[in-house]
Amino acid sequence: MLEGSSPRIVRLTAWPVSRHGRGGFTVLEIIVVVVILAIAAAMVVPMISSGETTKVLAAAQRVAADLEYAKSMAITSGCYYRVAFDTAAGSYQLEGQNGAVIAHPVNAGTNYVVSFNGGQLDGVQIVSANFDGTHEVRFDGLGSPYNGSGNHLTSGVITLQGGALTQTIRVEPVTGVITIQ
Repeated sequence: MLEGSSPRIVRLTAWPVSRHGRGGFTVLEIIVVVVILAIAAAMVVPMISSGETTKVLAAAQRVAADLEYAKSMAITSGCYYRVAFDTAAGSYQLEGQNGAVIAHPVNAGTNYVVSFNGGQLDGVQIVSANFDGTHEVRFDGLGSPYNGSGNHLTSGVITLQGGALTQTIRVEPVTGVITIQ
């Protein structure tokens, strides 16, 4: 600082102040904010609705895996294993040769009953489970599927729905191949 000069005070502000002393937003700033909010909303809305989609896809994978498990247990033991669906209750169970519900292989001390009501897959409905007019499919020691009447399966379809998404699980006659569509 030079001798005889007075110190200068410089004031910095975060917002520009107009000549008239009024602060505000320009039309361009408002448009930019609206565009950013629209982009954020466009990204969030599909995520919210995808929850039901994810549940239906997970439920279809679960049903297919449980059908495969019943088939592999039948092949391993050489005995019939069946999967019986209760569409009204939104559940199904895996049963052994004697018709009793088998023990769950992971959840010790519980029966192998799967319900879509009240759990992580709540909101998913078993719309139909049709195995030649019955609600159950049985697998023999070779993995071949049979309907609930004990006849060779000619058509096996399970339909799940959650929100707008529908998934179909098919059990192919003779081979017992299980597919999700």
